[in-house]
Parts: sequence; C-alpha cells; structure tokens
Amino acid sequence: MKVLIDLDTTQAHQRLTIDTTGSAKSGLRGSISIPGDKSISHRALMLGSLAEGETRIRGLLLGEDPRSTAACFRAMGATISDLNSDLVCVQGIGLGNLMEPQDILDAGNSGTTMRLMLGVLASHAGRFFVVTGDRSLRSRPMSRVVNPLRQMGASIWGRESGAKAPLAISGQNLLPMRYNSPVASAQVKSCLLLAGLMTNGETIVTEPERSRDHSERMLAAFGADLTVDVSTNTVSLKGPARLIAQEITVPGDISSAAFWLVAGSIVPDSDLLIQNVGVNPTRTGILEALAAMGADITLENAREVTGEPVADLRVRSTKLKACKIGGGVIPRLIDEIPILAVAAAFAEGTTIIEDAAELRIKESDRIAAMAKELSKLGVNISELPDGLEIKGGNPLVGDAVDSYDDHRVAMSLAIAALMADGKTVIDRAESAAISYPSFVPTLRQVCV
Repeated sequence: MKVLIDLDTTQAHQRLTIDTTGSAKSGLRGSISIPGDKSISHRALMLGSLAEGETRIRGLLLGEDPRSTAACFRAMGATISDLNSDLVCVQGIGLGNLMEPQDILDAGNSGTTMRLMLGVLASHAGRFFVVTGDRSLRSRPMSRVVNPLRQMGASIWGRESGAKAPLAISGQNLLPMRYNSPVASAQVKSCLLLAGLMTNGETIVTEPERSRDHSERMLAAFGADLTVDVSTNTVSLKGPARLIAQEITVPGDISSAAFWLVAGSIVPDSDLLIQNVGVNPTRTGILEALAAMGADITLENAREVTGEPVADLRVRSTKLKACKIGGGVIPRLIDEIPILAVAAAFAEGTTIIEDAAELRIKESDRIAAMAKELSKLGVNISELPDGLEIKGGNPLVGDAVDSYDDHRVAMSLAIAALMADGKTVIDRAESAAISYPSFVPTLRQVCV
C-alpha cells in the first residue's frame, strides 16, 4: 500500500499527513519490531534503582515516559546509564536510601511515573519531595493513590486536597494495611505494594477485577516476599523487603502492537508479522476483543522471557464484525480502546464499548476525543457515559484532526487515515513519541 506519509517538524506542534489519493488500499506487509513494553520499562527502572547491585535492562522503551522515570530516580541518587534499547545499567542504592532531590521531580506526561513513585517517596521517612508534571498530568486525579497512602500514614499535600499535582510528600514510617480498591488499577495496586516494601508487616490489595500484573512478577523476581491469589484478585506483600539487582529483558509492548493488529485487519490483502510481543494474560484483552470481531491473528514462536510470556503475532486482513466490549476484559485492554474504536469503524454492525469511564481521565478524555475526531473522518460514532457506540461500514474521507496531545489518539487516527480517501492531517502528532518514538518510520515501512 503506497501512500504519502509526511511529518512536518518545522512547527512547535508537528503535523502528520497521510495522503491516500490515488492509492489502492491494499497490502500492508512485512515483519516489524515494536518498542519495549512501557509498563515493564517503568518498573525495571524503579526497582533497579531501589535494589542492591547493578540491574541490567535490555529492550527498554525509549519513549518520553520512561525517560521521566529515569530522570526522577537519577535526581534521588540512582546511577542510570544513558537510555538505549541495547543495554541500560542501573546501579541501585537500596531500599530506604533515596536522597532528597535538589529540585522538584518532574514526571512529565507519565501518570505511571507519578502514581507509582508516590508509594516509594511516601515511605522514605525523614525526607521531603515535591513532584509535578506537564499540564496534562497536573489535571489528572491522584486521589486514588493519595487517599490509601494517607491511610497508611503518609503525609502528602497538593492542589484540591491532594487530588492534583504538584504534590509535596514528607516521608514517614508507614503502616501496612488491607485495601479493597474500588477500581481495577495496576497503578493503584503497584503504588501500595511499593509503599509496602518498607513497612513492617503485610500490605494486602484486593481489586474488583484483575489488572495487569507486571509489578507482581517483577517484585517477586527482585526478591520480595509476595503472594498472589488470582481467585480473589488479591496480592499480599510482606515487608520490610530487600531487593536484589536482576537481569531484565523487556518484551515488545502489546499496546504498541495493537495499532498494527488493527491496521493489518482492516487494510485489504495485508499480512504482517509483529515480532517479540509480550502476551501476559493480564494484557491480552486486545487479542480477545479482536478475536470476538473475527480478526485473523495467530501466535507463533511462543516462549518466556524474564518471567513474561512472549510470542510473535501474525495478522492477516479479514472482514470484521461488531461486538460488545465491557466488563472484566476492560482493565486488560483499557489502553487499546482508542484503536479498537478504529477497528469497530470497519466492522459490520454496531459495536458497543462500555464500562470504560476510566478513559475520560487519561492523557485526554479519550472517549470524547475519539468520538469527535473519528466523526470528522466520517465514522458513525457517539459517546456513551462510559464508552462508545460505533456503527461500522461508513466510507472514510480525509480531514484535519487533532491528537489532543495524546499518543494513543494520535496513532489511532493515523491507522484510520490509511483507509480514508484523500488527505488526513493529524495535529500535535509529536505526542506519539511518549510511547512509540519509531511509529512514523514503522508506518512508512509497512506502507510500501
């Protein structure tokens, strides 16, 4: 499929143009690699910084979010080599040894950096920290982690009674607790487990549904005394802990693979192989949803890498059908819903996505953003309070659309543009670099 793909980097906000004028919409082909998993990259940098010895990380995501995590922990005394995907060395300083930074910690656009780090900072008794982020992050809710941390004895202040950053933290000797989370959130769970590393006793977190379990897997690998009960969605961690440096290989991010899984499904005559993708069962909701829509996706060369299941994913184009997506699968595909909305635009029938109100407090209101921008391209889409209703089958026509500085919105619109007649211009396309710096080069690679 030959299309014109142009990224204008001369302005403060980059514009990505995808022009299908005169192009036969067929044939995305080839074998591609994707960036390292963002969730695992964050946790490897954090736990490596808190461990004793040198942690060696291969395959790290080089996006803006992990760079924010690395910068914060460098400012608190960890030695982290220059970030690259070949090898990053982290000289940890041991639990309890973080230094007070000389300046405000900046989490950038990364909710994972801020929310997980709060558990670490709150448990470092006698030290003072201030953490902030960009405009988007400062608007996102932090009370879901601040409130339970306060129940453990944390001293945290911020805007709106601690609901919004900037946040100031005075480290304390925290008490362990049993917390029944009202939401299935890996960030809430991970924050409290990290806080529990330095408490004397057992910290227990129970969720209404099972969320991604990268923290549990990696904490156990680093030596934490941790128990998981999948029947009750409960994780228990005994503190105080001692973390020992590890060798980590980060698999490819299934959230990044999702764009190509949908592209390969909707562009006729496509056959793509996506290599080295993490297929952790707490992250494979996207595969289940696409299977329900009739997608032709097969797993090849299944294996395990550093405690995480990995496979190559082959996707071939096919006719998709509408389905209903909601309930317990949502925590396992919450980041992939924007690109699932694109798949639904090409599915026969009406797709309903519900139970996803969490999307309204991401980097943007992703429900509103996808409804507004896809409708500009001709998609019959409407907002629900907690999701979207998409009637598939309308022909798409290129137009000017906006990413809202949201990386997943930007990339989802780019995939939709492949099947739109004419020219689509995506404003603020630089946001893709937050999780997928090589997205545009890979887009060019598969469109030849």
